[in-house]
Amino acid sequence: MKVYEGKSVFNGIAIGKIKLYLKGEQQVKRHKVTDVKAELLRYEEARNKSMTELKGLYEKALKEVGEANAAIFEVHQMMLEDEDYNESVRNIIESQGVNAEYAVAATGDNFSKMFSSMEDEYMKERAADVKDISERVISVLNGKSSGNDTGDEASIIVADDLAPSETVQLDKDKVLSFVTVHGSLNSHTAILARTMAIPALVNTPLPLDEEIDGVMAVVDGTKGVIYIDPDCETLELMKKRKAEEDEKRVLLQTLKGKDNITVDGQKIMLYANIGNIKDLAKVIQNDAGGIGLFRSEFIYLESKDFPTEEEQFMIYRQVAETMAGKKVIIRTLDIGADKQCDYFNMAHEDNPAMGCRAIRICLTRPEIFKTQLRALYRASAYGNIAIMYPMIISVWEVKRIKEIAEEVRKELDEQGILYGNPEQGIMIETPAAVMISDELAKEVDFFSIGTNDLTQYTLAIDRQNTELDMFYDSHHPAVLKMISMVIDNAHKAGIWAGICGELGADQSLTKEFLAMGVDELSVSPGSVLPIRKIVIETNVKDYKAKKNADKTKTGDTRRGASCKKSSINDFLRRHYPHQVKGSKVDSFLSACITSSPVFGS
Repeated sequence: MKVYEGKSVFNGIAIGKIKLYLKGEQQVKRHKVTDVKAELLRYEEARNKSMTELKGLYEKALKEVGEANAAIFEVHQMMLEDEDYNESVRNIIESQGVNAEYAVAATGDNFSKMFSSMEDEYMKERAADVKDISERVISVLNGKSSGNDTGDEASIIVADDLAPSETVQLDKDKVLSFVTVHGSLNSHTAILARTMAIPALVNTPLPLDEEIDGVMAVVDGTKGVIYIDPDCETLELMKKRKAEEDEKRVLLQTLKGKDNITVDGQKIMLYANIGNIKDLAKVIQNDAGGIGLFRSEFIYLESKDFPTEEEQFMIYRQVAETMAGKKVIIRTLDIGADKQCDYFNMAHEDNPAMGCRAIRICLTRPEIFKTQLRALYRASAYGNIAIMYPMIISVWEVKRIKEIAEEVRKELDEQGILYGNPEQGIMIETPAAVMISDELAKEVDFFSIGTNDLTQYTLAIDRQNTELDMFYDSHHPAVLKMISMVIDNAHKAGIWAGICGELGADQSLTKEFLAMGVDELSVSPGSVLPIRKIVIETNVKDYKAKKNADKTKTGDTRRGASCKKSSINDFLRRHYPHQVKGSKVDSFLSACITSSPVFGS
């Protein structure tokens, strides 16, 4: 067995034989032509035929991956219509008296090098596009097909690289996955792969040797690994994981389009958390009702300098338009603590989790805050955007935010720039915010509870410190009571309250959150449908009745001990899955509980 690690484009498990996808090297030779006009005509005819092919690819992509992803083939058409490109080809033919194939190849190389040398990452990616269209024209000139046969059997496609046009032309019924030696996570090919839901790896240093053609392999898109000729143990493990993935897909089909309503009629919103626009396909694929948390800080983390208003506006607008009227809650930048940007030039802090982060940066550096707010307000004119502010601990912070937002609206009005009226919400992730949530609720349109930080601050435990894992209990009664308090105070004020932290996806607590009356859960896209299953199968009234009945039972110390044992058992298994196995812990805990002055009789 040989194992190669690459960069994962799309999660999933694929098991099958490798199909080596080799591009026919188009050997372009330079030779003189006697009839320059005829050669120019050959080029024009080849260019027109290539345009027709690209239009066909656009129509195919439109049906399979949607308008946004099909747009690359419109870009390719525009490139073929570009005067600079065409003038270069014609000039080489005329001035050098050479064949059209050579002129196209030379132009493609020159333009590709030009794009590759640019600093802008997006423009760098256009180098591959120029190569792609040039190869297409050369193929037409040579009378060859631009496609590649993937064979009759569904296979794992292994290639040096794949152009967007090649990816779209792949027969999805015959492609289990693709793995490339080169390629970028930001390329159009990668985007198309995600949208087509094909498990894929790029930048995988495996040898393109004909010996691997037809060999059994496993692609693990989650870990970014391909196993070539896997051993029996690995193959069985992967088959088991794939079966689990297939079950999830069945779940997807059966629950898609269903309302998130309990047996007794309680409705809840199920939204998705995302980090960037690349996650949108997963949101749509998993039928999320909207986006409950767009972590805008990733725009900053992935940038070498402060992202401009226009850059942010384009991203927020794209998300809003893609979600087509569904709610998109965008959190203002949450830089600080474990998320640092060098260009912010933040002072060193001994305890950054307690330091200058999130809204504290925004209020102390309003020029950064205003840029983001302008982009958010402008984008809100193109969809159902809501703005959410993190790390709030006081009413005065909210009022100051409102003042800055008003300044932004006035500026936009004066400039005649269109903007919407986004909902304004805050994250509840500190004990301070919980305790004054009744006052905060009067100032905003909604609450979203960030359980990760709320647990950290409530238990006084650094969640980054792995040595404290045994003490970090997100199910701690204090945390759950705080969540319940926030929901109650929100409802008293007539606003809604949701949960966007990791605890929202904890299926062992879904019924408890429903009993608390939570209005929204925002989870990772893959958790939407499993949570929906629990929701539609739950009778909240029955759950509450059973819970209250259990509380009223008294005098049975053994039952109480059993509950405590179960609780401790669950805690240990949750935090120490490898150390705690089978009945050993049960017998140990039984002995401890029965002899303990606290737990025993």
